[in-house]
Amino acid sequence: MEIKTKFVNGLRVTTQEVLNVAEMVMSGSVNKKIVTNIQKQGGFGFGLSGVDGKLLEAQPVDHSGELGFVGEVANVNTIWIEAVMQEGAIPVISPIGVDATGQQYNINGDMAAAGVAEVMGGKLALISDIPGVMETIEEQKIIHSTLTSEQIEQKIDSGVIYGGMIPKVRSALKSLEGGVAEAVILNGFAPNDLKDYVEGKSAGTKVMLEKEGTYV
Repeated sequence: MEIKTKFVNGLRVTTQEVLNVAEMVMSGSVNKKIVTNIQKQGGFGFGLSGVDGKLLEAQPVDHSGELGFVGEVANVNTIWIEAVMQEGAIPVISPIGVDATGQQYNINGDMAAAGVAEVMGGKLALISDIPGVMETIEEQKIIHSTLTSEQIEQKIDSGVIYGGMIPKVRSALKSLEGGVAEAVILNGFAPNDLKDYVEGKSAGTKVMLEKEGTYV
């Protein structure tokens, strides 16, 4: 729609104009495309917006205003998710949140997913367009099968992890701190990656917290 956009640390600066488009695309066309694809595979997809029933209560990420209407999850009203799941359906939630005044916010999809996974006590699979966190070592491109919080911060500082991968890994770490059982970054262009992960096989990059010499 020829609207210029700007990113800060992987987060899209969201003016009211950008927010309107984000809601139209994510709560509309993209949400329904995912729901349709689930149903083509024999599932029962049920599309929801984070605004519906205040499913995703939001607050601004940056109170300075530099990011505009970019939000983060302040609370998840799980009653709506549970109601959909109790009927055997798969909720597909677009990451547009709302605050107590009715102001809507564009929430990074990975951050929204992490917030939902935390309160639902689930596992978190963050989908990327690459096979995980990659790095070139001795002219060989490798995929890190696991990364700890310390390694992640080092790789952010060195520039190995950059752009949209930053909110992914930080969302994964935050979700683990909040009680999520596991967090992994998978390749959305390789459908078998998600299948392999669900079946307990190695896939993508597993993010872990490091405490007292052990991984949790």
